[in-house]
Amino acid sequence: MKVLVINTGSSSIKYQLFNMPEGAVMCSGLVEKVGEKEGKLTHLKYPDASGEKKHIENNAIENHSVGMQRVAELLVDDTNGVIDSASEVDLVGHRVVHGGEEFSSTIEITEAVKNKIKELSSLAPLHNPANLIGIEVSEQIFTSAKQVGVFDTAFHQSIPEYAYRYAIPSELYYEHGVRVYGFHGTSHRYITKRAASLLKKPLNEVNLVTIHLGNGASMAAVKNGKSIDTTLGLTPLPGLVMGTRSGDIDPGVIFYLNETLGYELKDIKNLLNKESGLKGLAGDNDMRGVSERAENGDKAALLALEVYTYRIKKYIGSYMAAIGTKLDAIVFTAGVGENSSLVRSMSVANLAHLGIELDLSLNKKRSGERKISTNESRIDIWVIPTNEELEIARQAYEIEA
Repeated sequence: MKVLVINTGSSSIKYQLFNMPEGAVMCSGLVEKVGEKEGKLTHLKYPDASGEKKHIENNAIENHSVGMQRVAELLVDDTNGVIDSASEVDLVGHRVVHGGEEFSSTIEITEAVKNKIKELSSLAPLHNPANLIGIEVSEQIFTSAKQVGVFDTAFHQSIPEYAYRYAIPSELYYEHGVRVYGFHGTSHRYITKRAASLLKKPLNEVNLVTIHLGNGASMAAVKNGKSIDTTLGLTPLPGLVMGTRSGDIDPGVIFYLNETLGYELKDIKNLLNKESGLKGLAGDNDMRGVSERAENGDKAALLALEVYTYRIKKYIGSYMAAIGTKLDAIVFTAGVGENSSLVRSMSVANLAHLGIELDLSLNKKRSGERKISTNESRIDIWVIPTNEELEIARQAYEIEA
């Protein structure tokens, strides 16, 4: 069965075509700068064991419809294609960022589902509208395929009410849906399943702290295979320090910025989302650059790393308390989590009293899935590369199967 996974951003289309249930990637690609003067399309074909074949186009891409049509053409192209006809695509799995409380699992997309995604756009104004465009364009091109929605928030719908409610007037929840939703759920779900397999435990018995560290970052407390808490909330702003986002902050800072320093609300929103985090502390949101500067003695970069990893460490402790039983493993994933040995070592430093001991030599290795804790550590530490596209393909396939 051919499953096409599509992740539509405001100015991009990311895609992968899978042969399921094997999970083999047939091709993948990225359409960038949709609607801008200079667009780019990168298409990778995986013909055989000899490796990938890359095709690049640098042309203006007027809109998502034009970009998706070009993707469909490349799928069947004589040189770059991997199928004979668009009708060979059986399922199209769409990443949708916000599913609110309505969607706790993967679902076939209907007109009612599309209307709800549109309605939820107020909670994810940068993402849901673009995700909806991808769905509507895909329906026009892949007419014989079933369209399936996989929601970033779905994995966290198992969080109990005492964890997802804010201590604010109840009508804000009941009338406006103000609560913790969490994000990166597809990544946390994939990591949870993979960790259970690696630990040789049934999924419904595995207890984890999963740590997704990219430019955006989040953690989840996973008890018996289900999310019971997560660091992101109504929006992707709270929790961990991120590339440009502040993470947790005293709400009073917002009033101070507005009332005392004269910041407009739109400026505060921009400051906390785009000018804070690593960028605010060190002037750079790229962890590689910040780490290099810190190792060379740059005080601002070192402080940024200390703040960043201290926040992770605090959440490890609080999530161990929330889980309330023996933790099986701490799992690092995503770009920073998979590649920065420095961040991992600082995040779990001095936690031996909690049964967490890092093997420094194993931590320095940089390839694939690997356990990086010592043999004496009572809690495993793992690095597991995430694969959100494969998880979306699996979720879509399970609906049809």
